[in-house]
Amino acid sequence: MSRQSTWTAAVATMLGATLGGLFLWRSIRTQKKKALNGPSSAEPIQAQLEVEIAPSPESPAPPQAQKLLRAQTLLEVPPVVVSSLDEWETLWPAFQKDLSVYPVLGLDCEWVSVKGKACAVSLLQLATFSGRCMLVRLLTFRDAQRPLPEALVGVLSDPCVLKVGVGCYEDGKRLTHDHGLTLSCTVDLRYLALRQRQAVLNNGLSLKSLAADLLNVSLDKSLELRCSDWEADVLSQEQMTYAAHDAQISIALFLHLLGMSKEPPLPAEGEAVFAPLAACCQGLVDVPFRGRYSGGEGEEGERRRRSRKSTVESPESGDQQVPDPRRNKRKPLGIGYSARKSPLYDNCFLHAPDGQPLCTCDKKKAKWYLEKGIGELVSEDPFIVRLLFEPSGRPDSQKDYYLTAKENLCVVCGKAESYIRKNIVPHEYRRHFPAEMKDHNSHDILLLCTSCHAASNVYDGLLKQQLAEDHSAPQGCEEGIRLLEDSDRRRVRSASRALLSSSNGMPQARKEELLSVIQSFFCSGQQEVTQDMLQKAAALETRIFNESYIPHGLKVVQAYAEHGLRGLMELERCWRQHFLTSMKPRHLPPLWSVNHNHDKYLRKYGEDLQIQLN
Repeated sequence: MSRQSTWTAAVATMLGATLGGLFLWRSIRTQKKKALNGPSSAEPIQAQLEVEIAPSPESPAPPQAQKLLRAQTLLEVPPVVVSSLDEWETLWPAFQKDLSVYPVLGLDCEWVSVKGKACAVSLLQLATFSGRCMLVRLLTFRDAQRPLPEALVGVLSDPCVLKVGVGCYEDGKRLTHDHGLTLSCTVDLRYLALRQRQAVLNNGLSLKSLAADLLNVSLDKSLELRCSDWEADVLSQEQMTYAAHDAQISIALFLHLLGMSKEPPLPAEGEAVFAPLAACCQGLVDVPFRGRYSGGEGEEGERRRRSRKSTVESPESGDQQVPDPRRNKRKPLGIGYSARKSPLYDNCFLHAPDGQPLCTCDKKKAKWYLEKGIGELVSEDPFIVRLLFEPSGRPDSQKDYYLTAKENLCVVCGKAESYIRKNIVPHEYRRHFPAEMKDHNSHDILLLCTSCHAASNVYDGLLKQQLAEDHSAPQGCEEGIRLLEDSDRRRVRSASRALLSSSNGMPQARKEELLSVIQSFFCSGQQEVTQDMLQKAAALETRIFNESYIPHGLKVVQAYAEHGLRGLMELERCWRQHFLTSMKPRHLPPLWSVNHNHDKYLRKYGEDLQIQLN
C-alpha cells in the first residue's frame, strides 16, 4: 500500500470515530433532557414533586439527604385556615383529588389547657400526601352556631381513608367528646415504627423524635408555641406553621415507614389503593397506643401533652373502634379488650317438679337451688336440677331459645378462645327500655372473639350515627353535651389571655378594644380593668349548663316509644338485623331470631301497653 493510501485510511478512521462519538454524546444528552423535563402536566402533582427532588444519576444523594428532601417538600407547602363553609367548599375539591390518589390524611389537634384542664379542641389539622394542609377552626363554627361541613364529617368517619399521626386515636376521642365527630380508621405512627423496627427507642416515640430519627427533620416543639392561645381570634404565622407541620410530618413519616418516602408509586387509573395501604397497617387500625418506652426531656413534654388527650373517657362503646380487624391474622388478641377467663355457658338445665324443662342456667345458679334445699340433682352430665316448687312461669313450647344448649365460641367466626360478651342492642339504648322488655332477656347477649367484637363496633358506630341524624340526637358523653360553650365568656377569656401574653407589642387600638370586652363583662364599663381582673378573666369557665340536654340513647328510644310497644320492638329488630347484615354470623345459637319475644309481648301486654321509659 502506498504512503498516500495509508494516510487516507488513517484520516477516514479518525473522522468515523469522531462522528460516532458525537452521535453517542447527542443520544445521551437527549435522554438526560427527557429525564430532567419530568412528567407531563396531566400527571398528578405528586409525581412532579418527586422528580424535582430526585438526585441526579451521576451524583446520588445519600439516603438521609433523600429523606430530608422529601419531608421538606411537604413542610414547604403553606397551610390554609378554614373558618367558614365557603372557605371549606373552595379548598375541598383539591383535597378530594389528593385523597382519590392516596386515601391518607395526616391528622393532629390543638386546644387550650387552663391549670392542667383541657378545653374543647379548637383546631383540627389535616394534610394530604402532596402537603396540602387545612387548619379547621372548630370553635369558630360552634360559636357561630354553624354546622361543620358535611364533607369534613364524612371524611373523618370514612373507613376507607386512613388518618395517621401520633396519638390520633386519642384525638378522635376528644373530637367525639367535644364536637360529636366520629373519627375512624386511625393508625398511630408509633406502632408502625415499632413494627418496621425503625424506631430509636432511646430517643423516645414522640412525633418530634420520630421526625428527627427517621427523616432528619427538626420540629419546633417549644413550650411557648405548644401552650399558645389556639382560641385567639387570629392565629399567628408561627402557630399556623407549627400546627401544619405536625400534620404534614405525620404523612411524611407514614410514607417513609411504608417505603414510599423517595418515590411513592402512583396507582394506575381505576386501581384500588386503600386495600394495599390498609394491608400494611393490619392490626394497627384504631388501636390506642400502649407503649412502655421512655425518652429524653423532649419526649417527656410530648408525652404529657398526649396523656391529657387520653384522660377523656370513651363516650360510648362503638364510637371509636377498628374497621374489620377479622382480616388481620397478626393482631395480638386482647389489645383494648379484656377477654373472658371462664365460659359463659355451662349448659345446666332446670326442670319443673313434673320434669318439664324450664331453661338453661350456669352451674353456680343450679347449685344454689341444691344448697337451699329447693331442688334435687337429677343428672351430673348434663347437669340437671329438678325444682321442688312450682315455678312462676313455664315456656310456651319446648321449642324455646332458653331451652337450647349453647356453645362457648364466637358466633361470627367460630373461634373458641379469647371471646367476650356482645350486646346486640347496645346498653345505651336498652337501659332506657321499659322493664317488660328487659326482664331476664339474655337473647341479645352473644359471644364474639376480640377481633369480631371490634369489627362489630365499627358497624355499630355507623348505625348510631344514622340514628343520631334521623332523630336529632347527637352522640357524645354526658359532659360533652350537657355543658355548652358560652361564646361571650370565651371571647372575654381569649381577650384577657391576649393582653397578659403580648400586650407590650400590641397596637394601642387593639389593646383598647380587648379591654372594652373585659370591662363590659365585669363592670359594665364603669370601672377600669385591673391586673387581678385580667387574671380572673384568663381562668374564666366558658361552659354553661345545657338545660335541654337529653342523652343520645334516651332521645332515640323516646322517638321509637312514640309508636308504643311496636315502635320499641322495631328498634330492637333494627339492631338485631343490623348485626346479621353487617357481621354475617355463621354460628348463631339455635332459635335466635330478630323477632324474639315480640309475639309474646303482644299477647302478654297488648299493643296499648303504657310505655314507661327508664
